[in-house]
Amino acid sequence: MALPKTQTEFDIDAYMEWEETQVERHEYLGGEVFAMSGGTDAHYTILLNTAASLKTALSGKPCRAFISGMKLRIDRADAVFYPDVFVTCDPRDRQPEASLAKQHPSLIIEVLSDSTAAFDRGRKFELYQQIDTLSEYLLIEQDRPHADLFRKNSEGFWVLHPARPGSVIRLESIEAELALDGLYEDVEL
Repeated sequence: MALPKTQTEFDIDAYMEWEETQVERHEYLGGEVFAMSGGTDAHYTILLNTAASLKTALSGKPCRAFISGMKLRIDRADAVFYPDVFVTCDPRDRQPEASLAKQHPSLIIEVLSDSTAAFDRGRKFELYQQIDTLSEYLLIEQDRPHADLFRKNSEGFWVLHPARPGSVIRLESIEAELALDGLYEDVEL
């Protein structure tokens, strides 16, 4: 998330309407609008590798993966974000009224950068935890082959499952696996 854009405060519905008229993307949090910054070659390569792996893994399943151009609306948190990748298996996200923003993901994935890592690991994760359907949150580092998968257990606690080179990341929420090494294909570390 970048610095706030100079703008009158919005409510979430006004933001949604305003955002559709903008050339650049903006995230929304508690009435404030934040211009999105661009990413690095490594960031977008990891994002593409992750999305391509998920597309293959989800074939024949009732789930869909979305990349950073699709909004994720969290009414309970008064927030709208553009996650790097997320997966929803919920039929409510297939309805016509959900064509511009989804609300019921099972899995959210963020590729970390120096400017967003603290927010992605901290405040944003707290906000994402307000989504009832969310059961896994995957953070992928772009400067070394490492990922942290947080999975909500049956007691409602988030448990860390780190992945290192050679690891296979088991995504229980969508019954799929990702080879960590494959996420870094064509990335110079």
